[in-house]
Amino acid sequence: MSSVSLIYAHPDDETFLSACLIRQLADAGHPPALLLATRGDAGKKNGAFGHLTGEQLGALREREMNRAAAVLGLSEVVHLGYPDGRLAAAEEREAVERVAAFINRHRSKAVFTFPEDGGNRHPDHMAISRLATKAVLNGQCPAVERLYYVMSDELRQQGRRPALTIDTEPQWQMKAEALRAHASQLLAIERYFGPLDAVPAERRYESFVLAWEQGVHWPEKSEAKAREELHLPSV
Repeated sequence: MSSVSLIYAHPDDETFLSACLIRQLADAGHPPALLLATRGDAGKKNGAFGHLTGEQLGALREREMNRAAAVLGLSEVVHLGYPDGRLAAAEEREAVERVAAFINRHRSKAVFTFPEDGGNRHPDHMAISRLATKAVLNGQCPAVERLYYVMSDELRQQGRRPALTIDTEPQWQMKAEALRAHASQLLAIERYFGPLDAVPAERRYESFVLAWEQGVHWPEKSEAKAREELHLPSV
């Protein structure tokens, strides 16, 4: 069982968005579980991997994910195996049930996923946000008490404030190691983060908005309380 479930679309989403959150949960004795909707089989490939078929890339990215999981301290990684780039076309009821089954198996009290806009309007990100949100809000996950969204520009424009912010600088070497584990995606990773030798100022923080808590949408919560509930160290 894991008190926290993370629900994302592709291998490497977890490290881009929440590597230090994951490591802090693991170090506190509560390693979270990760559910990925796809194997990332349609992802962009570095030159050395350009010859791979989609099936071969998906298998490679699963292996890369396992290496990153060991760095991060995840308790489990599960791939639903939906086609990369076409998650929005999945049969919704079945997909919601599969997400809910994962959360329920871990009896998770908190779920983290993309915001409704997916952070960058990626259709797979938006689709998994919708599926995870429905699984929680329609009552299929009775143990869940809180639903968190990764902070996005659209949420900021709506006036939403993070309930939880993680400074990645003290753990940057760990996060960079987990990012490097996703070797087939390293060109995209370095476009986003730079050369990984130091934390980029604009990517320093991992921030999360509390979207729902026990029937209340967008509740206000202090950072100290959010950390206490997740068994994270105070700052």
